[in-house]
Amino acid sequence: MHLIDGKKIASEIKKELAAKSAEIIDRGERAPHLAAILVGEDPASLSYVGGKERACHEVGFTSTIYRLDENTSEGRLLEIIDFLNKDDELDGFIVQLPLPAHISVDRVISAIDPKKDVDGFHPVSLGKMLLGQPGFLPATPYGIIQLIERSKIETEGKHCVVLGRSNIVGTPISVMLSRKANPGNCTVTLCHTKTPNLKEIAATADILIAAMGQPEFVTADMVKQDAVVIDVGIHRIPDKSEKGYHIVGDVKFAEVAPKCSYITPVPGGVGVMTVVSLLMNTMKAYESKFSK
Repeated sequence: MHLIDGKKIASEIKKELAAKSAEIIDRGERAPHLAAILVGEDPASLSYVGGKERACHEVGFTSTIYRLDENTSEGRLLEIIDFLNKDDELDGFIVQLPLPAHISVDRVISAIDPKKDVDGFHPVSLGKMLLGQPGFLPATPYGIIQLIERSKIETEGKHCVVLGRSNIVGTPISVMLSRKANPGNCTVTLCHTKTPNLKEIAATADILIAAMGQPEFVTADMVKQDAVVIDVGIHRIPDKSEKGYHIVGDVKFAEVAPKCSYITPVPGGVGVMTVVSLLMNTMKAYESKFSK
């Protein structure tokens, strides 16, 4: 069993981005610039945006965070998005989800300039992904692709089963792994909560991607011997430790890992790759702007 070390791979990518950023600055040009809009005080969002800011500093990017009150109107948020769309000194930005209930996520995402959509959620970005055209890939699936590629895991001709059909992870990664590409060329089965015989289907997978959002959902009887298992889940489980909780994924790691050829840990697997993917998309946006 090989552990797919997301921390190590993320560190390698950051070094590559830092070298590119240093070359840019040495040429007398401005550094790539990534911004985030944060509405409210959701703890997970605060942690994620803080991690994004630290990662930007590590690789020499400029980072800006717009912190808005939870009661900020949808109209005001759209005004800020319009301002960022027009800012020539900004290469990409994200609107951190979830948003307060009074704000339409669809309207907000659609308002982002696709050329700055480094989260890869705009309908144009998703359309380009579906057609196999160059563009920004959604950050978490892009991170999964990097883990597979840099771990030299063969995907061509393999049966990939994806558990979960969200627009953030499950659906995009099912498309990306079925494309004529490397990694790719998989035969993909997309499962969800309404899939009959889900456990039996999962057990046929050469590559199993668990993105159900349910703690330790995947057990050993759902995993084929020598399968590759990618665990996207991350859940805080209360306990009596000093921290008051421990982290688990969608996979019951202790019993599943011995059956795997490769497996991602939680934490330290997919999660750390999401911010790195944002940085990669930001560099792509920067290079696209200055290559014209």
